[in-house]
Amino acid sequence: MERTDGILRMLKINYASSQDDTQEFSWMPVLKIFTFLKEDEANALAHDTRAVLQFMLIGKENPNSVLNIVTMARENGRSVQDHITKEMWQCINDFYHIMRQDKLADLLQREDPITTLDNLIKQGLLYFGTTDVTMARGEGNSFINIGKFLERAMQSIDILDVKFSDMNYQMDKTIDTTYWKYFLMSISGYELYLKTYRGGFEAPNVVEQIVLNEQFPRSVIYSINQLHRYFTRLKHEGNQTDFNQIDFIIGKAESKVKFSTCDSIVEEGLQPFLNQTKDSLFEIGKRLSQKYFAYA
Repeated sequence: MERTDGILRMLKINYASSQDDTQEFSWMPVLKIFTFLKEDEANALAHDTRAVLQFMLIGKENPNSVLNIVTMARENGRSVQDHITKEMWQCINDFYHIMRQDKLADLLQREDPITTLDNLIKQGLLYFGTTDVTMARGEGNSFINIGKFLERAMQSIDILDVKFSDMNYQMDKTIDTTYWKYFLMSISGYELYLKTYRGGFEAPNVVEQIVLNEQFPRSVIYSINQLHRYFTRLKHEGNQTDFNQIDFIIGKAESKVKFSTCDSIVEEGLQPFLNQTKDSLFEIGKRLSQKYFAYA
């Protein structure tokens, strides 16, 4: 569900951007972040806005389409229905049936996609709000939030990586302000940036906000902090060894980001820093899967 929210927001802002820059706009960054397409397949889609929206939202052949993700979320919800609330299940089920409507394809093809995307984003927000106010603060809620913040941290890293790869990771490169504006809007960070940095758009400030700002709910450090917070709630006497192993890996990743500065990231190199952080997150996810969900 967190990935669905990220995809929908990215599609909405990039569609708005495509209307401002009809000549040179490309969907390639979005396709790199959220699909598994080969380069030639992505190139064939990159300049066809309607085709990209269809593929990303309702493409049955795309494992990362919103339709397929919501379908998987619904199946996951069905399998643990005794451990989630009736209201939460209803939200997922409603979202699923909305995504399966035949008219959605027509709306995406003929109407203004922003209205459709806004309605789908609101459906996701309804799920998040309902989950927050109805779920008991037990293990189930902890696992939901661990998954949410693990996914969010990875998304922020991927988005930052793809956007900076377009400029060869050069922090001092001059970029059009609209590039940064739409980039920050795509992860809901534009308003906070304007309030925090008064001197205009600069690459080091963008990196600082998305990686190191503990007040920004989509930053890497905020997501890892929350991941650690919810993981600590799983500690009990029966899982001490497994818990300590994973807690150490999370703490190590958290410290790596927390005690970095924008200067130290530049010195290390943004790309190696992001790759190392993402590798740590993948390791956390793998260990969680092995220790808490494997049936071996």
